[in-house]
Amino acid sequence: MEKALVERLEAAVARLEAAVASGASLSAAPRGLGDDGLEAAAALDPAIVAYDEFVAEAVGRLTAAAEKIGGKVLDATKVLAEAFAVAKDRLVQAKQLQKPASMADAHDFFKPLNDVIAKAIVMTEGRRPDYFNHIKSVADSLTALAWVGFLGKDCGMSFPTAHVEESWQMAEFYNNKVLVEYRNKDPDHVEWAKALKELYMPGLRDFVKKHYPLGPSWGPVGGAPVSQPKATAPAPKAPGAKAPPPPALPSAPLFSTDKSPKSAQPKEGMSAVFQEISSGNAVTAGLRKVTDDMKTKNRSDRSGVVSSSTAAPAAAPEKTSRAGSFSFKSGPPKLELQMGRKWVVENQVGKKSLAIDDCDARQSIYVYGCKDSVLQVNGKVNNITVDKCTKVGIVFKDVLAAFEVVNCNGVEVQCQGTAPTISIDNTSGCQLYLSNDSLGASITSAKSSEINVMVPSGTTDGDWVEHALPQQYIHSFKDGQFVTSPVSHSGA
Repeated sequence: MEKALVERLEAAVARLEAAVASGASLSAAPRGLGDDGLEAAAALDPAIVAYDEFVAEAVGRLTAAAEKIGGKVLDATKVLAEAFAVAKDRLVQAKQLQKPASMADAHDFFKPLNDVIAKAIVMTEGRRPDYFNHIKSVADSLTALAWVGFLGKDCGMSFPTAHVEESWQMAEFYNNKVLVEYRNKDPDHVEWAKALKELYMPGLRDFVKKHYPLGPSWGPVGGAPVSQPKATAPAPKAPGAKAPPPPALPSAPLFSTDKSPKSAQPKEGMSAVFQEISSGNAVTAGLRKVTDDMKTKNRSDRSGVVSSSTAAPAAAPEKTSRAGSFSFKSGPPKLELQMGRKWVVENQVGKKSLAIDDCDARQSIYVYGCKDSVLQVNGKVNNITVDKCTKVGIVFKDVLAAFEVVNCNGVEVQCQGTAPTISIDNTSGCQLYLSNDSLGASITSAKSSEINVMVPSGTTDGDWVEHALPQQYIHSFKDGQFVTSPVSHSGA
């Protein structure tokens, strides 16, 4: 690192000497030299040097772990490395520009960082991709880099150190899921999750606390305004020719201070109607006046007697599948193994004999958009997720990590072996059958109703005992805190 720093300093000095020899001002040399001048300024700034060292170590460790995993984990990690590089560029640029007066003036300046963070967020959208928890951890954690947009205590965000801590708290939920899932299965994933956490806590937090506790270091008041584009080396021009005006930066805010930004595009549909009504214009100017002969009571062709002829039936509404409170469009049915790691069962309707036989403990199963079907899993798998399904039955043997039911309606699940964790989220109507080996399972429910758990009877062979999980609770304030207890029901 020291050798590289010496080489960069020597190169910077050579460029400065060349600029002085050509008649340029020494104080203006870094800005006039464009990217190379900015790099020289970064090399002379101890905070930027410390940032390079921190990123090289922390992000390098994370990238090394991601390369062992590959796939989408590596893609997300590359986006993270790009975001940290763009954040450094913003810190370097800030030293060349005067501090913006408001967040609105800084929108263009922070657009490059906003674009990279948006790339990570896009990777989490749509149907859950492979390694969703890894990608979600990265996307949520990158909001910590928004500390470079801190302009003061009245800018609408926490101080940089506190902002980094708050952002990591959002990402830590999914990062912990990675640790739990791969703790006893794959050390590469565990190393990746630990490296991601240490990148922010204590890595980025301690760096910001030491070098930028009050935000980025901006240039002098008399410097270039922040709305100007990044300075680049001027191209040779003909004698007497005027320099072209600098290009304008695209506008895309990273931090918006408007609670309800107005679009420059003209409104369409009902939005245009309501806008016209609320505008105060003469909206009734084009309406026709109803005369007496136009009223129903005065018309001879309207007798008030209901005709016996049958009216044509109205067109039936388009059928859409619904699961819980979510609607989705049916696609082509699937039952296939993707990349040797994930079984996908999608859009199966009325299929009572679906089965997955050739499976192993390294594979996962994702059931999506199925209706009135039954799936049997004959083997041990890592985890099973049932998403947006209606009237579906799942029979499985052993699950290593967890069995999840999300956004479903009327699901029956039978565990014939073991399952350490069973999660039921945003589901209406779930019948859960547990075997003797799975009675120790931890059942978690949220925003769900009508959950009944059937367990084997201890006295009679083949019989089941039904237990209804409570969905109503009583919260009482006692001894300075709230005490929560489920509502018990008794029937006649």
